[in-house]
Formats: sequence, C-alpha cells, structure tokens
Amino acid sequence: MRRIVLASRNRHKIREMEVLLHTLLPEEDFVLLSLDDIGYTGEIEEDGTTFEENAKIKASVPASLGYIGIADDSGLEVDALNGEPGVYSARYADEEGVPHSDEANNDKLLRKLASVPDEKRTARFVSCLSLVTPCGRSFTVRGTCEGVMLWERRGTGGFGYDPLFYHPPLGKTFAELTPEEKNSVSHRAHAAILFAEEWRRFFAHG
Repeated sequence: MRRIVLASRNRHKIREMEVLLHTLLPEEDFVLLSLDDIGYTGEIEEDGTTFEENAKIKASVPASLGYIGIADDSGLEVDALNGEPGVYSARYADEEGVPHSDEANNDKLLRKLASVPDEKRTARFVSCLSLVTPCGRSFTVRGTCEGVMLWERRGTGGFGYDPLFYHPPLGKTFAELTPEEKNSVSHRAHAAILFAEEWRRFFAHG
C-alpha cells in the first residue's frame, strides 16, 4: 500500500480529494494522509507566483520526509479583477487587518465587484495538483471550472467562494450543489481526472 500525504490541513479539501482519487483510481491500493497525520507542524511558505508553482512547493514537503507528496493549490480568478484573487484566494482579505475567514474574503470580493455589471462578472475556479516522490520525480496538472460571480451569497454548503460562484450549466452556486454534483463539475474534479491519467503513466513501471 502506498502511503500518500496530501500537503494540507483543510479537512474539506482532504475529504474531497480522498473521494475523488479512490473513485478515479479504484485499482490502486493507497491511504491518503494529511500533514497532521504525519505530525508535521511547520508552516509551508507558498511563495510561488502561480498555482502550479505553489502546488509543487507544498507537495515537496512530505516528499522530503520520505512520503509520496501530493498537493492542490487552488483558487478563484475573476476576469474583471485581472485574475484576482488568484494565488492569494485563501488570504485575500489578510492585508486589511481582519481575522482570516471565508466571510472576510467574500466581503472583500463583493466590494471590489460592486460596480461590475453582470456580463463582466465571469470567473473560474482553478485547481493545480502536483505529485512529488522522495526521489524527486514529479508531475503537475491543471483543472478549471467556468462560472459567474453573483451579487450576494447563495447556499450553505461548500467553503471558500462557493456561495458567490454560480455555475450556469447546473443553475446553482457551488454552495448549492450536492457533494455528488460538485464532484462531477468542479475544478478539483477536472484536475483529479487528469491527475489519475498521469498517475497511471507515472507509476506504469512500478
């Protein structure tokens, strides 16, 4: 059995990834661990300028401890804001001196979009997944999901920007989707599909 560490402490993300990978790689025997599970208490400095760079930085940490490391770096890109919040999605409101929270991030986004008309509120969720082995081999994939930013929150599920991100094909925000619906269309689901394909090639020879 492969012991794989997802370089995260976000239980939502870990659970989503565990379900996706076991669904997409049913033939593989692995256990997905978190940073907490392996006793890693340090903070990982995400100083990359792209989702791809940050995903590899994070995946390299468990790899340096002898595990197969995987990491997801994901966030929201809003076209009218030149791609903001981008790699700063999780800490978008930090510089305003307010306590770190999804609510604060969403409040800031709504303020910055206050004068942006409906037709220009296009956006996408991005997820980049990276795998790094203890010997330094690696690969990274990118998945996206297109949508529109609403004027106010809708729904109580999900996390992050989900209540503001409206997905036209399903007519719902991400916060209104069931877990099954979300796992069929999300940026993380698309990245996981590509990840599973690359995984099979990567480990084809043991």
